[in-house]
Amino acid sequence: MEKIKVGVFGASGRVGKLLIEDLKQTEGMALSSVFVRNSLDFAIDPSVLVTSDMHAFISAADIIIDFSLPDACEALLEEVMKTPKPLVIGTTGLSVHQLNLLKQASEMMPVLYATNMSLGVALLNKLVYQASAALEGFDIEIVEMHHRHKKDAPSGTALTLAESAAKGRKLNLDDVRVSGRDGNIGERSSDEIAVMALRGGDIVGRHTVGFYNDGEFIELNHTATSRNTFSKGALRAGKWLASQEAGLYSISDCLEL
Repeated sequence: MEKIKVGVFGASGRVGKLLIEDLKQTEGMALSSVFVRNSLDFAIDPSVLVTSDMHAFISAADIIIDFSLPDACEALLEEVMKTPKPLVIGTTGLSVHQLNLLKQASEMMPVLYATNMSLGVALLNKLVYQASAALEGFDIEIVEMHHRHKKDAPSGTALTLAESAAKGRKLNLDDVRVSGRDGNIGERSSDEIAVMALRGGDIVGRHTVGFYNDGEFIELNHTATSRNTFSKGALRAGKWLASQEAGLYSISDCLEL
């Protein structure tokens, strides 16, 4: 059986480097192309195409996995619509325009977009939805912690968890989200969902969703101890996506949660 050829976009990033390493041990998949703006600062198998030509990069792969930055992801989306390929996107902090491009691309090819590729977070989203619906009257607060180098806040994962919580209450997240409190702001409203961001050290990622009521509270936690959980999750998603029809998919679809 022929291996699925994988193109890695964002290879110089933390997860991109892990994808390249993990592909060496992933059955049924092989690294075929890497897109770089300048040059790689690490050695790579000479059989792999390393290029700054976006079209050549896409053409050499059966599927593309993207862990880059929002502007780079936007350029990829614009180019891949000319040569549609299954696309796994793990880039966070996308703008409304970039998300609309993603949806447009999904009309031509299978696109799996996930703000977090881990199995644990996929399950956590499901639990948050269920808890939000069941625990009527409980206040919902979300806290996320990441390393000092993370550029977007709150994290994409935290916003996805907040969306799950809002759906459980049949609320529009944009109407109820709070991302900061300062000064004499008055009492907390019953519907608001707070999403707070902490940054420091080398924390890979920790998310806590709390449901607080008079006399009791429940907190659901997920802690990532290694970025390999994201790279391996993305490869699992890519293997699944390679045989899907055009459409927009989530990590939950891949894991059948």
